[in-house]
Amino acid sequence: MTGGTESLRLRGWHDRAIVGLALMALCSGFGQFGAVAALGDVAKSFGQVTSGGTPIQQAGLSGTELGVGLAVLRLASLGGLPLSGLADRVGRRITLIASCAFGLTFTVAAAASPGYWWFVVIFAFGRPLLSATNAVAQVGAAEETAARDRAKAVALVAAGYGVGSGLTAVIHGLAKSSLGFRGLFVLAVVPLASVFFIRRWLVEPHRFTVARAAGGHRVPVFGAVGPAFRRRLLVVTALVFAVSVITGPANSFIFVYAQNVLGLSGAVTAAMVVVAGVVGLGGLLAGRWLADHVGRRPTGAASMVAMAVAGVFTYSGSRPALLIGYELGVLAASTFAPAAGTFVNELFPTSVRASVAGWNIAASVLGAVVGLVAFGAIAQVGTHFDGLRAAATTFLPVLVATVLFLRLPETKGREPEDLWPQAG
Repeated sequence: MTGGTESLRLRGWHDRAIVGLALMALCSGFGQFGAVAALGDVAKSFGQVTSGGTPIQQAGLSGTELGVGLAVLRLASLGGLPLSGLADRVGRRITLIASCAFGLTFTVAAAASPGYWWFVVIFAFGRPLLSATNAVAQVGAAEETAARDRAKAVALVAAGYGVGSGLTAVIHGLAKSSLGFRGLFVLAVVPLASVFFIRRWLVEPHRFTVARAAGGHRVPVFGAVGPAFRRRLLVVTALVFAVSVITGPANSFIFVYAQNVLGLSGAVTAAMVVVAGVVGLGGLLAGRWLADHVGRRPTGAASMVAMAVAGVFTYSGSRPALLIGYELGVLAASTFAPAAGTFVNELFPTSVRASVAGWNIAASVLGAVVGLVAFGAIAQVGTHFDGLRAAATTFLPVLVATVLFLRLPETKGREPEDLWPQAG
């Protein structure tokens, strides 16, 4: 080990504590992705469905209503900024447990929604809590490991979130006729109960306890990130914003587009998600290897371009394009996740790492909102849903942001202590 890490108690990527973080991310993914997976059912339950009408009429709600509703849910995640920042003050473990438990509680409560906007509001209360859970889980994975295991640990946490999200989509695809969106959200009681058992595996990272003992957490203010780190934070959040302009609408509209616009059955949608699980695993393995051998920066930049291109292809208008494009998008996003997640956590010291994760949540939220509103407005042309035009107009222009990777140092093979020897 380098950079003064010899005295730290670090863990392997498959240690029980890291697995516990991945399971917390799984619970978070299950609760957070429900609104996306069940959006078609939500729209038909609360909207005006016209049998035999146009795709927009068959969806039950307009593209603008869907886009605004999803944007509100994304905006709610801005609350993840102070919640993640709490982990720099009170600790990673307690923040994870509390945010995940309360977030899943609101997910269960959303099952009782009497109308579309009630659903949006109730679900929105859980979004920042679950966003904070996933962010702090990645912070914990990065802090618990040395350079040789860090990308693997972050990939494992990303895999946990992906499995949780995928379970939601598969269950809804196979059992939506019997469960509906209400039954799907009630199922969130299972991960909610699991938090009680998972918490026994969670530990406070030694990096955090050492930094706190050294006085690295003295200023308990909202989103505290010192002046020395702000220029780098601005670059990182700009990249996060740009990526989210792509992933926000690309992920959030996918199931309503598949089922309500192109008419894919629940079984086909479920199969698409199952295949994506295998593809995603391959992407995580590839992303971890590329991050450790090629570098965090080139892997992140190339994956970002691939996500945008795959997104445009996915919404180009045909069922084969949707099925192929979705898998390619999952592959690109899964390759991006371990490289970007590791990169961001290595770029900042322990004393502000969770607060930086909170600012990244905020940037992600704002980028997704911009993407969702733009995509929804552009896609709706009268009663026609023009996904290709919306995707190309929304996704491709933000690729100019990839040049920002050049403003950041490559961290492959380095410890955070190497980059900030005085900050902890």
